[in-house]
Amino acid sequence: MPRKKGTAAIFLCAGDNSSVSKKPLIVAIDGPSGAGKGTVARAVAARLRYRHIDTGAMYRAVAWKARQDRIDLADEAAIAAIGERATFDLAQGRVVIDGDDVSAAIRTPEIDAAATTVARHPAVRRALVAHQRVYGADGGIVMEGRDIGTVVFPDADVKIYLDASPEERARRRAADPAHTSSKGTQLSEVAIALADRDKSDSTRAASPLAVASDAIVIDTTGIPIESVIESVLTIVNAKCERAPAAASEGRREPPQSGGPSAQRGGES
Repeated sequence: MPRKKGTAAIFLCAGDNSSVSKKPLIVAIDGPSGAGKGTVARAVAARLRYRHIDTGAMYRAVAWKARQDRIDLADEAAIAAIGERATFDLAQGRVVIDGDDVSAAIRTPEIDAAATTVARHPAVRRALVAHQRVYGADGGIVMEGRDIGTVVFPDADVKIYLDASPEERARRRAADPAHTSSKGTQLSEVAIALADRDKSDSTRAASPLAVASDAIVIDTTGIPIESVIESVLTIVNAKCERAPAAASEGRREPPQSGGPSAQRGGES
């Protein structure tokens, strides 16, 4: 159960917990658009002192890069090459690809659509999944997306699937200025766009949106976001209590920028 208001939380697997040598966990949070993944994942990561990785931002960044380079979004090989060679810096809520801070530029309806197209390419997904696995190799991470618990980290210590009613998700997305046009977007238009995205995500051949068989499903419809965050933290802490001790030599710090490609001068 969530802790009582005003009490301090003690997380056995917290990234800064030197008093309890518990192995840092991999926390996977999946779900469709508007289910609350981003808000919950960021808050959980902050309280655990874990790194937070928004994998959707990586697909958006690659889509942005492809558009900047005037690459046809149907050209799977060319876009996969962008993903393979790219360096990413996702620290402190920023999204930087190859030195370009695209944090704001990727939060537009145009990039929404482009990222959906890009994410359907199996080769692109393979390229970015490789980066994502490097980010989470040593644990101590909260990673959000649509295939984290099923593809990226099928053995994640904690798997959460957030969902909400289509109406609730549409209301949330319509209220988010980062996902609506400057002229305003009708709720009905947002609902249609979400339905289209759901269909695309769940029917694509590569890494479709699906609930992992061992995931804990939380329906966030009508639930205050803080209650959802507390529920996830309770689940994580319960897992921490059963987690093995960390290796005595400590864990290697994950890369701050990039992944496999960054090591060869060239991702998360």
